[in-house]
Amino acid sequence: MPTAITVAAGDITNFATPALVVNLFQGVAQPGGGTGAVDRALDGAISALIADGEIKGRLGEMTLLHTMGRIPAKRVVVAGLGQRADFDADAVRRVSGDVARFLRGKGVAEFATIAHGAGIGGLDAGETARAIAEGTLLGLYRFDAYRSGGNGAGADGGSDGNGGSDGDGGDIARVTIVERDAGSIDALSAGVSVGATLAAATQLARDLVNHPANIMTPTRMAEVAAEVAEAVGLELDIIDRERMQEHGMGALLGVAQGSAEPPKLIVLTYRGDPDDGANNLGLVGKGITFDTGGISLKPAANMEAMKGDMAGGAAVIAAMQAIGRLKPRINVAGLIAATENMPGGKAQRPGDVVRAMNGKTIEIINTDAEGRLVLADALCYARSLGITRLVDIATLTGAMVVTLGKACTGMMGNSAPLARSIGKAGDRSGERFWELPMLEDYRELIKSDVADMKNSGGRQAGSITAAMLLREFAADAAWAHLDIAGTATAAGNKGHLVKGATGAPTRTLAQLAMDLAGRG
Repeated sequence: MPTAITVAAGDITNFATPALVVNLFQGVAQPGGGTGAVDRALDGAISALIADGEIKGRLGEMTLLHTMGRIPAKRVVVAGLGQRADFDADAVRRVSGDVARFLRGKGVAEFATIAHGAGIGGLDAGETARAIAEGTLLGLYRFDAYRSGGNGAGADGGSDGNGGSDGDGGDIARVTIVERDAGSIDALSAGVSVGATLAAATQLARDLVNHPANIMTPTRMAEVAAEVAEAVGLELDIIDRERMQEHGMGALLGVAQGSAEPPKLIVLTYRGDPDDGANNLGLVGKGITFDTGGISLKPAANMEAMKGDMAGGAAVIAAMQAIGRLKPRINVAGLIAATENMPGGKAQRPGDVVRAMNGKTIEIINTDAEGRLVLADALCYARSLGITRLVDIATLTGAMVVTLGKACTGMMGNSAPLARSIGKAGDRSGERFWELPMLEDYRELIKSDVADMKNSGGRQAGSITAAMLLREFAADAAWAHLDIAGTATAAGNKGHLVKGATGAPTRTLAQLAMDLAGRG
């Protein structure tokens, strides 16, 4: 059962709940606002713990107090917000995720919270509520579809994001944001609605990535896309192998030919501004549902993680779900190039030459550099649809993990305005991006002796040379490439991130569509 997040007008000191969450900035000796009101109602218990040094207000710090009947709430959690100078909506997301898991671990079934930062913190009420909703719902996410005793499969074949028995407590059914200022209720409620929509989409992306590859095949990805299209009113087109051949998609087909699983080019279309076809955005996702490396076989160690090589495609399907629900005034197409990359008697070989949809030829140097091949044809097809702004998303290169780790997504492209828009959307969503240079010097590294280009430039600037190849297929569209190899997964639980798939950059993609539509 998904967690419900609601907003209520009232005085938190008189609000009956199993647990009440308040907050404290680091270095504050005497709490104010809602925390101060609760402190006074508890006869200075919070102030006393601050004076004793037990509560410091550090980001991620949790202190649980039992009220012993002094207020209607049975427990109070004081959540540290960290330094006031560093406080922003992303801190609210982190705190909300940490608090939700903390209370779930205590067996609490529901709790209430103040709107962190909406008062003395200086944040907009709507942004605060959105961050609380995102942080809470994403922090509570669990994938347990294959655990005995779990909640089993949801509509997408995965978990519901908040169920099962993993040893840290049961479900949290409801979270209530309690606000004394009645004039802020509408803004808080609107923020919760947007946050819950974006969190649900991100949970979908996480589910898709967390499924094993024997379940989440290209065919199953297409089925999930069909379910999303039906649910939110999108157009759907599934391009099969025969139609790929008709379109001359030799790059995508070259990758697919080694697998018994049929490839799919999934196209989801949202028409938010049907009278203005030029007002458009294309989201193109890599959907390699399992990547062995092909003939250029990967090492066996950790190869199981390659079920997640379709994280870019998962983010596109999920973002299209959010866009369909939020309804920005812009036309958005989501394209997912889905196939496996397998070795075998029919697999493409190093030294092969393939011809992409736009007629350009690519020499295959390394069959494990397959993501750029499937994206090449997907970008060509997006351009054939008349899309003039393109963003592709892919777990493309291990080099990106070496360069940026897991802290932020690498971004490259040919359009400074589009890159700025993505960065702004990422700031709003708490997903970080770092732009790498696209100098012509790097183009030299993918020159081929026998074809227009080769699919690997070697170890030098591996992430950039991959992007240089993709640029050839974006043509004259404004284009950005997002390499999520590092940010697609998290190594552990921290704030709104949980171990496993992160769903990045689903929320940024949806926010980008809203920003370009002027909705914000």
